[in-house]
Amino acid sequence: MLQKVIKIGLQDGMEARPVAMFVQIAGQYESHITVIYNGLKVNAKSIMGMMSLGLARGEEITIVTEGSDEAEAIKGIETYLTAKD
Repeated sequence: MLQKVIKIGLQDGMEARPVAMFVQIAGQYESHITVIYNGLKVNAKSIMGMMSLGLARGEEITIVTEGSDEAEAIKGIETYLTAKD
């Protein structure tokens, strides 16, 4: 299991289109991926769960990955979330 705090760098934060892309990226990995924000835990592969968080640029979330490709998953997610678009 890996855990990392990531600051969202996406210009528009996590609105509908960025959330859809995030869920698509998370879905590429076999590992279970959880996003923790403000005491809430959601499955990173759930578009409704991710939308419910209402994340904005500059906010910090904790990503927890567990599985055979956990290192790759956390790296891929961090690359996406910290991109300067």
